[in-house]
Amino acid sequence: MRRFVGPVGLTDRLEKSKTFDGPIRVLAKAVRSALPQGRIRDFLHGVPTGKPLHPPLATVSLGCWISSTVLDFSDADPRAAQLLLAVGIGSAAPTAAAGLTDWSSLHREQQRVGFVHILANLSALALFSASLISRLNGGRGRALSLAGLAAASVSGYLGGILAYRQGAGANHAPQVSHLVPLGWHDLCPIKDLPEGRPVARRLGYIQLFVLRTGEGVTVLADRCPHLAGPLHQGTLVVENGEACVVCPWHGSTFRLVDGSVKHGPATAPAPCFETRIRRDGTIQVRPGLT
Repeated sequence: MRRFVGPVGLTDRLEKSKTFDGPIRVLAKAVRSALPQGRIRDFLHGVPTGKPLHPPLATVSLGCWISSTVLDFSDADPRAAQLLLAVGIGSAAPTAAAGLTDWSSLHREQQRVGFVHILANLSALALFSASLISRLNGGRGRALSLAGLAAASVSGYLGGILAYRQGAGANHAPQVSHLVPLGWHDLCPIKDLPEGRPVARRLGYIQLFVLRTGEGVTVLADRCPHLAGPLHQGTLVVENGEACVVCPWHGSTFRLVDGSVKHGPATAPAPCFETRIRRDGTIQVRPGLT
């Protein structure tokens, strides 16, 4: 007797399937080429608000479509359902732009689930659009809306898998002050650090990004908040007079002075540590206030 494979099992298989890898590579590359690093891309990632922009926008579209379908089975004026359909369809464009921007900077396993999420969204958009057109031409469009809601439900489920099970959009470098005892902690002698090149050092079980510049030392959590990339393997750059480190995985850029985000896809800062140097040359650190 074969074991029943529920929705979680199906999504696990989807995560490992290479069926759509070809179009995934093409689409992801096209999105990254169309939206190079800069203000527009940062806005679509949600850098200014400190959290991804796509989920709240998706709530608007889905909420309008659910509400319009509910009104179909009430005594409400049919024009109310039409208005909600139109608002949901109109908000789909910015929602898709933000979602595609995030999706293009994910791991391949996440992109596989996200690609089917995209297909389900396109199906829902097409069905709700057809429903609105039918209504404007004298039809009722209820069946089309119900089919669209079914497609949107599949999309919503996959979006939840991406966000909660696969961690897309979550902060992978949470504040570490509660993981480190209070006070200053010895890290290493400053003479053991190379000049101008970041390295990884451990404080207990926490890995840190450590950069020596002259007699000063910068210390951040080493895990990139986007998808936990190793920041100590990143590139040091100067943008608009600000020294930054670029994550080697997806290009998130953080200011060295405080770990704040310069460019996405990360929306949360890299936790920053205060530093001081003892007379014997030992570097001491403690979690900062950022």
